[in-house]
Amino acid sequence: MIGRKRFETPCRIEVEHSDEFLCAHVHLAGGVALEPGDSVRVHGAPIHVDFGERRSFDRIATVERASVVERLWTKFAGHFEMTELYEVSFSPRSLT
Repeated sequence: MIGRKRFETPCRIEVEHSDEFLCAHVHLAGGVALEPGDSVRVHGAPIHVDFGERRSFDRIATVERASVVERLWTKFAGHFEMTELYEVSFSPRSLT
């Protein structure tokens, strides 16, 4: 209930660096589902992707499961932090 559990799993990292996107996604092998409070640490050398490229990397990740108390706290605190999103505005993209 209070302790954290850790395990390692393979993962795939997809990184795109273009005029449309600057993003990175980590896909954990075996359909590992993450829950509030869980953390993931991807191991390996830093990743560099040049402009205009999209690349994938296979690595090992350590997943650390949150305890029940941490999970409940994360859910509770998340409701208050979500209000920060209300202050963000999105402008339509115009081609000039």
